[in-house]
Amino acid sequence: MAASLFDVKPSYQPLAARVRPAQFEDYIGQQHILGPGRPLAVALDKSVLHSMILWGPPGVGKTTFANLLATTFDVHFKALSAVLSGVKDIRAAVDEAIMFKQQTGRETILFVDEVHRFNKSQQDAFLPYVEDGSIVFVGATTENPSFELNNALLSRARVYVLKRLSEDELARVILSAVEHEKGFPGRRITLAPDALKLLSRAADGDARRCLNLLELAIDLAPDQEGLSHVSTLEIEEVMQGSLKRFDKGGDSFYEQISALHKSVRGSDPDAALYWFVRMLDGGCDPLYIARRLVRMASEDVGNADPRALSLAMTAWDVLERLGSPEGELSLAQAVVYLAVSAKSNATYNAYNSCVKDVKNGRDYDVPMHLRNAPTELMKEQGMGLDYRYSHDEPNAFSAGECYFPKEMHGTTYYEPVGRGLELKISEKLASLREANLRADSKRYP
Repeated sequence: MAASLFDVKPSYQPLAARVRPAQFEDYIGQQHILGPGRPLAVALDKSVLHSMILWGPPGVGKTTFANLLATTFDVHFKALSAVLSGVKDIRAAVDEAIMFKQQTGRETILFVDEVHRFNKSQQDAFLPYVEDGSIVFVGATTENPSFELNNALLSRARVYVLKRLSEDELARVILSAVEHEKGFPGRRITLAPDALKLLSRAADGDARRCLNLLELAIDLAPDQEGLSHVSTLEIEEVMQGSLKRFDKGGDSFYEQISALHKSVRGSDPDAALYWFVRMLDGGCDPLYIARRLVRMASEDVGNADPRALSLAMTAWDVLERLGSPEGELSLAQAVVYLAVSAKSNATYNAYNSCVKDVKNGRDYDVPMHLRNAPTELMKEQGMGLDYRYSHDEPNAFSAGECYFPKEMHGTTYYEPVGRGLELKISEKLASLREANLRADSKRYP
């Protein structure tokens, strides 16, 4: 029989849609909120459905998460895109939810993707329906909800932060996709271990991008009687264009950020600028570089030049205000300043040393003289007794006073270097510590 012009062929679905998990047991990642005892896991166990905001970068499973909520709680699922919808669509979706509840007694999850794209008045349109229970609101956003969403809407929904998937989690996503019955029907797929590792790394925590690259690679892989083996050759081929957003020159993204960081630490402004521009040219998100510069300011410059941290934060703020490419000049200024600044990792070392001590069990009580005593009963128990108010003593310094638990008396974490402002800090601390030693020698001759 000849095919009819009106025969409808099934529309193509990308791999990410074909292998979307059907239950939370198959959902990969986000164990910080779904692991045993975690807040959302407890809500699921107790069958408590509530409005929420899912905040995270692209490709971490926000839409899938919302779909699974509807499946798990057996409720109606209605999706809107803030890019394509307006107040009229919101009202129509709410009317549909109200009618559905009247007819079936079941609730509706109204899922709004890219909810930060709605303006404040559009966001306000949800409030009465969230308030009276007409809908369970689930919004997805890649932007900080504190800045992009109404406080009124935030107060009625719990915010859950979804994180980028790790390389191990992405590897599980890949293996699950090639084994899924709807993944590649009629074909058996194998991946070389190096190809699996390369693809997991290249996706940079984005499961959707990972699956898109995988599908392209499998299309390129030779098919021998239903068996397709994916090697690094196919992965590298499909990454040629997409990797430019990370690294136009072919080196790994992480090697370039490492080179930028080490150039700043090594006080080479020219090399630091070169790697900065290379990353921008490769399509790296300037906001990522801004975050890393703030880290460098604390880790490698520190109190040798405290202005470095302020300048890095200001450069970040300018970038967010002006956008790209205008704001990138502020990052360049910060790169150069950080590179030529005096360097100190004293705070970085002190912090890590203190963290190690605390994690290893140094968990002592607060000494009695350091405790606050707002009531007579607490004073009678000795709290606050013998505390010395530094402003009442010479040079506003209580020589010999101990602010550690007694078991840690004399512990030192912070050792400033002899460069920049820390040279002055070092001299002051040496004087104060000497005064403490003199006072100790009189107290304990």
